[in-house]
Order: sequence, then structure tokens, then C-alpha cells
Amino acid sequence: MTKRVVVTGMAGISPIGNDWPTVCTNLKAQQSGIVTLPEWDQYEGLKTRLAGKVSGFKMPSHYSRKKVRSMGPMSLYATRATELALMDAQLLESPWVRDGTLGMAYGSTSGSPESMVKYSRIPVERTLKGLNITQYIQMMSNSLVVNLGQFFGIQGRVMSSCSACTSGSQAIGFAYESIKYGQQALMIAGGAEELHVIESAVFDILFATSTMNDHPEKTPRPFDQDRDGLVVGEGAGTLVLEELEHALARQAPIYAEVVGFGTNCDGSHITQPNAAGMQRVMALALKDAQLDPHQIGYVNAHGTATDLGDVAETQATHAVYERQIPISSLKSYTGHTLGACGVLEAWMSIQMMREGWFSPTLNLDNVDPRCGDLDFIQGEGREIGVDYIMSNNFAFGGINTSLIFRRWQN
Repeated sequence: MTKRVVVTGMAGISPIGNDWPTVCTNLKAQQSGIVTLPEWDQYEGLKTRLAGKVSGFKMPSHYSRKKVRSMGPMSLYATRATELALMDAQLLESPWVRDGTLGMAYGSTSGSPESMVKYSRIPVERTLKGLNITQYIQMMSNSLVVNLGQFFGIQGRVMSSCSACTSGSQAIGFAYESIKYGQQALMIAGGAEELHVIESAVFDILFATSTMNDHPEKTPRPFDQDRDGLVVGEGAGTLVLEELEHALARQAPIYAEVVGFGTNCDGSHITQPNAAGMQRVMALALKDAQLDPHQIGYVNAHGTATDLGDVAETQATHAVYERQIPISSLKSYTGHTLGACGVLEAWMSIQMMREGWFSPTLNLDNVDPRCGDLDFIQGEGREIGVDYIMSNNFAFGGINTSLIFRRWQN
């Protein structure tokens, strides 16, 4: 017998705010978190100077040096987001955090890039001078779960998702399945990323970055016919997932129910999007949720503002829903936060569902006619009462994810 899974805590660190009231205010004011970074002028050949940068983040005073010395910025973001989510779930001081009742699934595209740079100098400079073990821990692909486990004393099951731009959304899905199939009563699920020129350079080399460097407020432009590429961002998000009966027994706050998850691989191309694979993963999530497409009221798109990606995604979405379903992209505000995007977007989408108001895609003035025939939310946003929403993410290597959340009614 499978278990029902609910969200009992949420928090995020993002380019448009580090708490929901701030994020909501910025969404409704259509305030972008994209900035121009003049310090990137030093990199020859780099065309973009744009980034979605976290602002207003300060390491809490109660974080001791001993506990954070193995953390790069992404681990610090993840730790704070997790602490806030556990507080939100009324679990921070609970013995369940440390007795094995709580597990974790957390991911990023890689370890901290700056630490990777330091270790990569060994073959060039032929010296180990200045290196230490904490830098290695920072650069490990599983750095987030290692640091979270040590900081909070977590002893439950652990899964480190490192699947590029689906790292966060896969973590939610893996955590959901861990509870659904009786492996854990509680899971933290999340993703994080820190800003570094290396990550922007990867997309720059692919001619996939926006170069509207003098007008950061006008980019990215998902689905717009004048879009010129993505903007890399940073941040972290954490959801606390809990078995429903466990949550009800302790009278926990419940924000939403996780009812569907799908993940698959295109198996066709490393970097080019594949509409067929995207369509299949949405169908998998709907099958898992035992829902018909007409029951979904809103889709939060991956929406990176790349030329091929936007077209493939929207055509796949229309193929699934066969109607003009409301859809928007939060990356138009935050940029592409890579390993964090799946959780940040789930967090914001759940909150929008709870409020009955959905953000428009920022900078979407003229929908690209090649995009699928959907109800693209534009302008001032939209008041919509829905019971189910879908959040989609797609990554390099043809890795796809789709999550479905149900509005919780007490």
C-alpha cells in the first residue's frame, strides 16, 4: 500500500528574495533579479555579462566556522534554505531530524566551481601549495548532502541528485518516492547553485546566453520572438516532504500534496531538446497522479528563453494538453538557477496556487509563433483557482522531469 505525500515546509534563497513575501512582492511588481556584472569584462571571448545574483543573503551568526568551513556558497545557501524549511515545518528541534526518521535528497549541477578551479591547477602549476581537504569537500558533486548531513545530524537515507538542470526537481521526485513507498516518513528535498563565470561560459560557448548586457531588466525573454538566450542564476530551495498520516498526527502545516512525478531520458542528443521526450515525461507524471490532462490548471514551464528549447517545450506541452493551458516561466525573473531551479520553481508555484494568482512571464511581449498554442500568461498576472499544477524541468543529456502538486484544502 502506497503512502500519500504532503509538503509541510518550504523555503528558498533566490535572486528575487529569500522569503515568500519578498518574492511575491517582486513577482507582482514585475521586478527582475537580473543584473549586469562589469567584473566579467576581464574574460576574453565571454559575450554575456548578465546573471541572476542572490542579494541580501548573510550567513547567520550562529553558524560556527567549524560547521561551515567545508561549505562553498551553494552549500551555505542550501543549509540556510533547509534550516528555514525545517523551521517552517516545525521540525528544526525535533529528534526526528537526527534519529533516522528524516532523510534527504538534494542536488546541484556540480560542486563549488571556485574550489574546482583551485584543484585543477595542480597539473599546470605542479604544486599542492594552498590546497586543503575542505576545498575538496566543497568541489565534490555530493557536497550538498555531505554538508547538510553533518550540519543537521541527518541519519536517514540520502540521495545526491547531480543531473544538471533537473537536479532539484529529481530530488523532489526521489524524496516523494521514498515516502510513497514507505522508506522514510520525512524527507528534505532540494537543489542549489552558486554563480560562477564557468557556468555562464558553458552556455556562452553554445551561443545560448543573452547578450543584452546594457538592459538586464529586459532579459531573459522566455517564449518571446525577440529572445536572445538564457541568463544564469544562483540560489537554493528546500521542501520538507512528509507522509500524510505522520503530518496529520503532529498537526503539521500542510501546503500541498505531491501527487505525481515522472523522469526519463530522451536518449537522443546531449544538448538539443527533444519534444517527444518532454511529452513522454509529462504523460508519466499524469499517469503516476492518476489524472487526466484537463484536471491540470497551470503549468510552470522550464522556459529558459533559448531558441530551440522554448519551441520544443511548448509544442510538447500542447501535445499533452491539446488546449490553451495557462503557462508561465519564473526564469524570466530569476534567470536559470540550474540545480536550484526545480525546487525554487516548485516552491513559488505552490505558493501561487495557494494564493490563486499566477505570475506572468516577464518580458513576454510577442509570443514566438513557432511555440505551441498555449495560454501564455502576460501582463499583470492572472487570478486562477486551480486544484492541480504541473512543474517541468529539462536538462542536458535529455534528462526530463515533471512534478504535479495538488492544492491542499483543510
